[in-house]
Amino acid sequence: PPGFVESSCRSRIFWMKLNKLLLQGKFFQLEINDPYAGPILLDEKLASRCGYVLSEDVWGNPVFRASVLGCHVTNEVDELFSLTVNIKVSSFSSMRAAVTYTYPMYCSYPSWPSREIVCEENYMEVSVKTDVPAVSNDYTVAWMSALPETQNVAYQQWQLMFVSPSGRKRVTVSDAVKLGYSFNNTLSRVYLRAPYHSNESDISMVSGVNMNMVTSTSMYRQRWLLLLIDTTVSCPVDGISFTDTTLTWTVPSVIPTLVVQESTFVSKSIVIGIDDQVLVNPEKNYLLEHNETHIRITIPIGAEGGKLKSSVSGGVYGVIYRIDLFLEHTWTDADWQTTKYTVIKSITTPFMPQIPTVINNTVPEDRLFNVAFGHFLPDVSLVAIAIGNVPFTLREAQHHGFKIYETPFSNRTKGFILEVSFDDPYVLREYVNRNETKYTLLVNYTLSVGLEMALYYHSAEVECVVADIELPEAVGYCDEENLYLSIPSFGLHQYWNLYLGNKLLNRHTALTNGYLAATNSTHLILQIPLFAGGVIYEEVSFQKIKARFDVALRKMRTMETLQTFSVSCSFNSSAFIICQPDGTVMVSAQMKTVPAIDMSKTKLRDSSCKPREYNEAHAFFKFHITTCGTSVRFEGDHIIYENEISYEKETLPGQNMPIITRDPDYRLTVLCYYQAKETLMLGAFTSDSAMSPPFASGTMVPRSNTAAYRRVRHTLNLVSRVSKDESFMEFYDPNMAILKQPMQSVFLEVELKDESPNVELYLENCWVSRSLDFNSTPRWNITVDG
Repeated sequence: PPGFVESSCRSRIFWMKLNKLLLQGKFFQLEINDPYAGPILLDEKLASRCGYVLSEDVWGNPVFRASVLGCHVTNEVDELFSLTVNIKVSSFSSMRAAVTYTYPMYCSYPSWPSREIVCEENYMEVSVKTDVPAVSNDYTVAWMSALPETQNVAYQQWQLMFVSPSGRKRVTVSDAVKLGYSFNNTLSRVYLRAPYHSNESDISMVSGVNMNMVTSTSMYRQRWLLLLIDTTVSCPVDGISFTDTTLTWTVPSVIPTLVVQESTFVSKSIVIGIDDQVLVNPEKNYLLEHNETHIRITIPIGAEGGKLKSSVSGGVYGVIYRIDLFLEHTWTDADWQTTKYTVIKSITTPFMPQIPTVINNTVPEDRLFNVAFGHFLPDVSLVAIAIGNVPFTLREAQHHGFKIYETPFSNRTKGFILEVSFDDPYVLREYVNRNETKYTLLVNYTLSVGLEMALYYHSAEVECVVADIELPEAVGYCDEENLYLSIPSFGLHQYWNLYLGNKLLNRHTALTNGYLAATNSTHLILQIPLFAGGVIYEEVSFQKIKARFDVALRKMRTMETLQTFSVSCSFNSSAFIICQPDGTVMVSAQMKTVPAIDMSKTKLRDSSCKPREYNEAHAFFKFHITTCGTSVRFEGDHIIYENEISYEKETLPGQNMPIITRDPDYRLTVLCYYQAKETLMLGAFTSDSAMSPPFASGTMVPRSNTAAYRRVRHTLNLVSRVSKDESFMEFYDPNMAILKQPMQSVFLEVELKDESPNVELYLENCWVSRSLDFNSTPRWNITVDG
């Protein structure tokens, strides 16, 4: 078919290339068409002995090379050469039903140098003119040692003598063929073809390069003619080095085994090429250096002419670079006149890991992730992705709404662009800072790499923070008895929560504190009664209260306070009791008695505690629960502090008697309730300011002035004593002073000896004071819930 086969002739080598595109899905074989013996199947063993090479170029096209001195080549007077190859193509590996294409090739090579050496991939070949003087004037050791052997050379028969570190070996041509060599002569030349690393070869280092060398002499005797021909050949087997960006190929300039008189050596020309094409101006892309010891070619990895190939090794993506080079070095010396030295070398770099990069091209205002993933060679394709661990084929991804497309880069590589909306359900969202959302795209790429279609996986995480959250603003107002806060409900329990002190303001907290909570489509409305828990009283005076209610807006995860919503109002109230978290009690008492009493003379249990303000019907008291005779007791999960507002004894004029003395017939009991689990801030204790202040409630219990509630004075038979220990078996003398350390227990016994059936004993208040006066202050309670 047209374009199936290309051929050329270079360095006396047939070059033939097959188009891989026309061989896709098919199998092929090559046959060498001998004009006398017919088709001969090409195999590996035949190739190295006959001067053939079958390989692939860097693009994967099959390449066949053959020496013009190879087997089955038609030679016309060492100038015209022809070789016919049969190309068999079949759809089956057994090659049945194969189609055969016959392809003839021709080479013209009219001008031969005195000696020509070819270093192919799988063989070494040397050919020399037979009219060249066989022995130089300066006899070498090898030649001198060969001379005695010539006496035994068979008549009219070529023989070979190999010299190696193990000694000398003389063999016939037929025996040399059995050893893998090929020796023959043409009209004007003799050639020897040798495999690398044969038993007769030796490795030596020349200018830092290991050379494989076969030292041999070809001998022929006929009548008076004794012909000795030096057929030594030496080829480099390494000389390749790599960096991250370049590869370097080094070949010795002067090879001592090939140049006997080095002083006469003159380098004539150096030609380099790629495949079968000579580089006319190699300095443009490659660095060619040569001096007295070596020829060095440095090539940038990825340079034109070679090919980068993607690969996967150990789960890592990387590339391999390959280039097919040849070098022709022509020199002269006194022994051989002209030598043409050709080396053909296919160079492949080691696996070079390439870490792909993820480039975030996202524009936050577009609310669209734009992520580029690269750089990859053209032989890499994207086959699947996973977003947030949810797998998608490319078709599924496009159907879902993701956009995926390729983009070229300047260095002949490509990348893959992925676009995902911020609002996609597979994008992670996290509320951060005050008013920002962090969007996170977790993506796993699955790529098919190279002709082998090896799978490569790469995960990436891309983040973008956008200020797209508006913090709510609350509105506060009041009526005669309540405070109100109206708070936008957007974001509540999603980004932030409301806190009352350090307590989450939820339905339970609202009910416990007596709040009413109502919601509509946009707002949460809190109704807070004036005397509900959590209300802060900024100013409390006679018949006036300035109250404030605060709630904090806090981030759900970090508990950071973002804003505090407050409502503050002033209220008029004629009667109230306020129990502050720090233990301060404020009471505005309305006391109506018949006859009316002087409010200025009202007092608490401690008679020194008088009203701060008063008028005809009201008195305002402010005191601390540790003062003014306040008692304490426990009831369930509450601590109750109690005091009493009463009236001083009063003397009034009577009709029949000059003086009447009576007790006040009206008392007002003041009660403050605190949660027992809360920490009350008393003078003798400390409190963590970061903790929520305890909420308390208070009540005032008036006692009526009806006769049923008048207090009748009785003299009770009571006995009290202090026990020395908890056994209550041994007691202190009543007249003896008892010394106790703070926090030491006091074992007190009070006994009621009154036999009246209507009398019961309740131990209500038991305290210590500095004097015997019951009304003295200060006093310290020593019993709780007696």
